[in-house]
Amino acid sequence: MRKTTVLALFVTFASLACKREAEVKTPPSPPPAPAKPAPPPEPAQIPAPADVAAAPADAQKTASGLASKVLQKGTGTEKPNAWDKVKVHYTGWMTNGKMFDSSVQRGQPAEFPLNGVIKGWTEGVQLMVVGEKRRFWIPAGLAYGETPRRPGGPSGLLVFDVELLGITAGIKPPAVPADVAAPPKDAKKTKSGLAYKVLQKGKGKVHPKPEDTVLAHYSGWTTDGKMFDSSVQRGQPAEFQLQGVIKGWTEGVPLMVEGEKTRFWIPAALAYGDPPPHPGMPAGMLVFDIELISIKKK
Repeated sequence: MRKTTVLALFVTFASLACKREAEVKTPPSPPPAPAKPAPPPEPAQIPAPADVAAAPADAQKTASGLASKVLQKGTGTEKPNAWDKVKVHYTGWMTNGKMFDSSVQRGQPAEFPLNGVIKGWTEGVQLMVVGEKRRFWIPAGLAYGETPRRPGGPSGLLVFDVELLGITAGIKPPAVPADVAAPPKDAKKTKSGLAYKVLQKGKGKVHPKPEDTVLAHYSGWTTDGKMFDSSVQRGQPAEFQLQGVIKGWTEGVPLMVEGEKTRFWIPAALAYGDPPPHPGMPAGMLVFDIELISIKKK
């Protein structure tokens, strides 16, 4: 009887030990992962217009090839300028009927400077008044070209329905200089090839040094009359170190005094080169009108 009891106790202890060892070696099962929420449904595509493949016979056409048709007359009387900011609702399709962008679908109007978008928009929206809705057929040359800039992106002829909601007046850009193509005979020239002409005499007496920081207003054009940058149009003068800008500025601005306004014809070698190091930079000889506001000595 005693042997049976001891054996039974031994078996029981052995069983408990094995159970504890199994519990230690076998981790508890992790709780089930929470179910992933279902993705939100894709917003419905806005159907393409029936005339998406080509402009109809009654569409208005401009010399550039832009075609348009008024869908809804406006309530305003003024049209935006290229330098104004506009607020619009729009939807865009390719000629195969595929919608590629829509502020209407997002439920949020878009605001942008009119000269900061594709050429077809810059030209076309200037034909509109507030409250007007117009359909545009924009040739590839006035849009993104024949080849997509990104996979699946829009290309070729594009169709937009645009509703002009508001206009915010911008600052008119400075007029293109009459002598933008080349320096006139009365322009002064330096050994480096930099040409310049004083447009407005200054009141200051001190010239900045290359290591100084200056505050200036400026506008820049390529020799074909295209303005590529202007602090004047932004309404905010620029502050910069003369050693941190193009060579033509580093050399030219120290020729000036405060209050002076000078026109510079800067050869490509003293500007961004021809071709420039990065796409989008202006190439060749550049023309700048610079007004030196103040000098901050180092």
